[in-house]
Amino acid sequence: MNDIKRTYFLNHSAINVYFNKNSDNFVVDEIPLYEFSGEGEHLILHVRKKDLTTWDLIQKLSEVCGAKVRDFGYAGLKDKDALTSQYISIHKNYEEKLLASDLPNIKILGHTYHNNKIRIGHLVGNRFYIRFKRVNNIDNEKLSSALTQIQSSGMPNYFGYQRFGRDNNNYELGKKILEGTLKERNKKKKDLFISAYQSKMFNDWLSFRIIISKMLEDNIKLDYINTEYELNLKYSKQKQFLKIFDGDVLGHYPYGKVFNCEDLDTELVRFQNKETSLMGKLAGKNRLTSLSGAKEIEDKFIKNSDDLSGSYRYAWIYPQNINYKYKEDKMWFEFGFELPKGSYATTFIEEILKS
Repeated sequence: MNDIKRTYFLNHSAINVYFNKNSDNFVVDEIPLYEFSGEGEHLILHVRKKDLTTWDLIQKLSEVCGAKVRDFGYAGLKDKDALTSQYISIHKNYEEKLLASDLPNIKILGHTYHNNKIRIGHLVGNRFYIRFKRVNNIDNEKLSSALTQIQSSGMPNYFGYQRFGRDNNNYELGKKILEGTLKERNKKKKDLFISAYQSKMFNDWLSFRIIISKMLEDNIKLDYINTEYELNLKYSKQKQFLKIFDGDVLGHYPYGKVFNCEDLDTELVRFQNKETSLMGKLAGKNRLTSLSGAKEIEDKFIKNSDDLSGSYRYAWIYPQNINYKYKEDKMWFEFGFELPKGSYATTFIEEILKS
């Protein structure tokens, strides 16, 4: 597998601002997958927490009401170094104690009921509010332009640094486990390391696709796609930044079935209309794979294993409801945006800061 440095899609130079990821400057609100019915045996709590992990939150709620930690339901894990809100479910037998609780850094914003327990993945995505400090007028203009471009064109959906561990080397351990040169008896750790390795391969493949797109924008011949320049020219004439190839795996956006790109002209229209997106493979057995030139590129980076269950992930996403405001007197740049589930606000920040 080739090792590639993160490639940014935006072209501006790096921006130097002050950003301290804490509850004053980083706010996250969960967007639930569905409306709660208002009836049923499950109590739904809308909870805001500060400087706590989701596990910390659930542990404290458990201690207050006496329910077991495993009895709580939640859709996703939220950052510790932030002010976050999310929905938690528990049997309504515990309602009285929970609603009467008064816990530090935890506030119950509201409650309702539902017929089912909240499960992992039961969310559309998350809404983020972020504040940069020490932003001068020139960087304000660069940030504003970057956000406008992302609103129009979308952005690469890299896995964030959180996926790779404190020392950024979890993927190396996962690679060794799959190669049989490292034994890991702890199943949770083993799965974590292997997942990091899958994520690293995905990120390297995506970086390379962005490099190719930049080259095609400049009409540079790409022999590893096809030796015929006319075919490369067909790709370079695509209006959008991220170029789509014959044989790519695409998916209906923001959710839906995945399929191979067999009619490029038709699929280009849908991609440009944000009805579909390019999908990137997570290594493992999968009934669908990319074809032709797209597969040649994929095979440079994605090392499959019969021991893994493969899947696909959106390689390109379209953040929604982007807004921003510059407070010149304080030199603060504040902005908000929504990301689909599984996407990282940190990669959004890295893209616009180029660092």
